[in-house]
Amino acid sequence: MSIEKKLALLEGIYSIYDKFAERQDSACRKHCAHCCTFNVSITTLEGYYLIHKLDPDQRRNLQEVLENEDATERFRPQVTTNKIAELCRHGETVPEEVFSVEKQNCPLLRQDACPVYQLRPFGCRCFVSRIPCGKSGVADVEEYVLSVNTVFLQTIEHLDNNGCTGNLIDVVLWLLSPENRHAYLQNRLACLSAGLVANKPLTVLMVPPEHREGLQPIFAALNALS
Repeated sequence: MSIEKKLALLEGIYSIYDKFAERQDSACRKHCAHCCTFNVSITTLEGYYLIHKLDPDQRRNLQEVLENEDATERFRPQVTTNKIAELCRHGETVPEEVFSVEKQNCPLLRQDACPVYQLRPFGCRCFVSRIPCGKSGVADVEEYVLSVNTVFLQTIEHLDNNGCTGNLIDVVLWLLSPENRHAYLQNRLACLSAGLVANKPLTVLMVPPEHREGLQPIFAALNALS
């Protein structure tokens, strides 16, 4: 599949989710940035999409901002969503991720607003908290919404199954190199050497039985994209 087709599908996936999120009872508002931290995970396709949409000056500014924070300790995922689904399907132990890194504000934030909000990855889109996170320090997300989020995470990873997943800073910094973007387009990624983890195709959806019926319209919308 061409990169142009993948980017168009990613935009379609984002659009379907954004319409879903708009219908939810959410306390999330502009300048409410408590969930905007260093610890967002994204796929290489999402990183490529973000960089692809920026002009050269915006890319340079983005690189400068991220390079200034590159030494900051941050969460780096060791296993992807589709790999977790695979392990669960076979009754195998899922590696425990360590979230011991203290939450720090996302380096992209400006006055508690995201300058690339329209291009933000799914890991930023899927926060749909019923209460302001600042009051308790954690989001209050309905179980059904968590199931929907998982379906979208699995779908996006599947679309980028020849790519990698990692911390937003690691993925974007890696792809800001023209050589690395070329390697990505040629399916010559070395995920491990870049501090990333290899994506997996979608083989089984992690959807609880009680949410399957409600998810049918979303499945239909996603299927209609292809």
